[in-house]
Amino acid sequence: MVEVTVDSVRVSLLSQHRVVILKDINEERYLPIWIGPFEADAITIQLRGIEVARPQTHDLLKSVLDVMGARVHHILVNDLRNDTFYARIVVDSNSRRLEIDSRPSDAIALAVRVGAPIFVAESVMERAAVTPEESSEEKEDEEDRLEVFRDFVDTLDLGPLAEE
Repeated sequence: MVEVTVDSVRVSLLSQHRVVILKDINEERYLPIWIGPFEADAITIQLRGIEVARPQTHDLLKSVLDVMGARVHHILVNDLRNDTFYARIVVDSNSRRLEIDSRPSDAIALAVRVGAPIFVAESVMERAAVTPEESSEEKEDEEDRLEVFRDFVDTLDLGPLAEE
C-alpha cells in the first residue's frame, strides 16, 4: 500500500469534469481520479475549511460513525478495472475491523473529514499513476529556445562589470 495525500481537486476546462489528484507521500508520483462535481465540492469544502449551513452527505456518514462508536482506520483505493477505480473504507467498530465498499470520491470525502490516512494499492499506482518528467525532446527544445539568449548575453559589452 502506498500512502497518499490529496494534492488538489481540479476542473477540466474542456468538459467541466472534476479530477482529484492524489500524491504519493514518498515519491513524485500522482494518481488522477475523475470524480463527480458534488464529491469534488465535498472534498474541496472540507480541505478549505468552509462552513456550510447544513451537513452534507459525507458529514452525515461521519456523524453516524461517531454515534456508533466506530472509527475510520484508513481508506484504500484497492482496484482499477475497465477505467473505474474501486475503494474500501476500513472501519474499526466494536473490536472488529470492517471493510466497506465505496467509490473513491466518497471515501476520500469521508477521509478528509475524519483525518484518516488514504492509501492506494501498489498495483493501482503502477497502472495509473503519472510521474512528471520532461522528455529528452522537451529538454532539447528548451535548450534551443535558450540558445538565442545565450548568444545575446555573449555579445554584451559589460565593461567593468565583466571583471567582477
